[in-house]
Order: sequence, then C-alpha cells, then structure tokens
Amino acid sequence: MNHALDVLAVFAHPDDAELLCGGALALSVALGERVAILDLTRGEMGSRGTQEIRAREAEAAARVLGVEGRFNADLPDAGLQNTLSQRMEVAGHLRRLRPRVVVTHWLEGRHPDHRETARLVVDGAFLAGLRKADLAGEPHRPLKVVHALSFREDAPPPSFIVDVSDHIDRKLEAMACFESQWTGSSGAGEAFPGGDRPLPDQVRAQLAHYGSRIRVRYGEPFWTREAIRAESLGRLDVSTF
Repeated sequence: MNHALDVLAVFAHPDDAELLCGGALALSVALGERVAILDLTRGEMGSRGTQEIRAREAEAAARVLGVEGRFNADLPDAGLQNTLSQRMEVAGHLRRLRPRVVVTHWLEGRHPDHRETARLVVDGAFLAGLRKADLAGEPHRPLKVVHALSFREDAPPPSFIVDVSDHIDRKLEAMACFESQWTGSSGAGEAFPGGDRPLPDQVRAQLAHYGSRIRVRYGEPFWTREAIRAESLGRLDVSTF
C-alpha cells in the first residue's frame, strides 16, 4: 500500500501534539520519516490568545519539530463529536495524507474534545478504507492507530515507550512557541498544574518517569489495542535487573 506519510499526529487543538508526543515526532523526523500534524480545530474557544495567534504559534512549532506539513480540519473547538459528518471529515484527510501510523489522544481526557478526537480518529480511519464511502480519493486505512498516554492517571500500562532523550529540548522548544497558551503556566491540556513548578519542569518530570521504565533519561508512553510484536527473544531489551 502506498503511504504518503510515515506518521500523522491527529489532535484536537494546536499545541496538543507538542505536549503529548512532540519528542517522538522530533525523533521520527530525525530518523528521516515523513511526519505531519493535523489539528482538528483552531482552538478558538481557548481562554488565552486568539485563533490567529495560535495559528502562527502552530506554524512556528511545526518548523521547530521539522514536520513536513501542518493542516487543520476546521472542526468546531469545544464542539467535536463522533458524528458521521465529522468522521467523514477526518476520513477525508486520512485519504489525502495517507499515513502509515496515526497517533492521537488517549480514550479519556480532561477536555471533551480530547476523548472525542480519539474516537473520531479510530472510526474515521476505518471509514477511510471503505471503497463505497462517499469520499474523494482512493480508499486508505492506516496500518496502526496509536494513543499517547502522557499525563493520564487513568491509562493502562503503556504498550511501548519511545526514548526521546535526545529530543527533549526540541520538544520543549516547540512547546514554547505557544507563548499565548503556556507562558507562566504550570499546567496545560492533560498536564495538571503542579503548584509553582513551571510547565517545562512538569513535562521533564513526567517524561523522566517513563524514561526510567525503559532505563533511559526521558520517554513518551503510547498504547495500542493490539499486541506489539518482538523480533525475537534474543533481541529483547530493557533490563529486568
């Protein structure tokens, strides 16, 4: 199957991708993988800034991460619902961008848009592969949908953790592009406020926890419904002791 992209991050709002999987996206770019971001809304209902400011910040963050493109589905902020029309919109973008792997929100979230996005992506990905669906373009279904688990206390153990130790600074630089949203804040999105601890410190603490689970400095956790295949017993890593 022809894949135009290796990885597509599909998240509810501009800044969600940076917070939840920015390190893994930067790693994929460094490995030569074709990566893009699809924001479903423009964040127009946010308490801080405007959608025009967030659009400029989103483009700046995309340049920092080095992704090939950043797109927007123009669905309503605080109005995402897993309806047929919104599933069709997501499916249309998936047909056009043809990603091999899609990464999105965990199934639950503080913001209703986050949990709705998770379902929209899974159901939209299935719909995009139906030959008789009333959509432009050739049918396309991603190989895998992956859910980002960072900051979720209700999530199961991760299916895998990506070592982002060499890309933590780029992730934080991309996050810092959203000055209107996060300046002076100790919490954002799925990251609960941590008293007077700045948000970058919050992020480092969270990623250090997951990094320790795979014996590295920093890691980002992900979950898939299906089991992850190991190449062989002899090639397993992460020490038991």
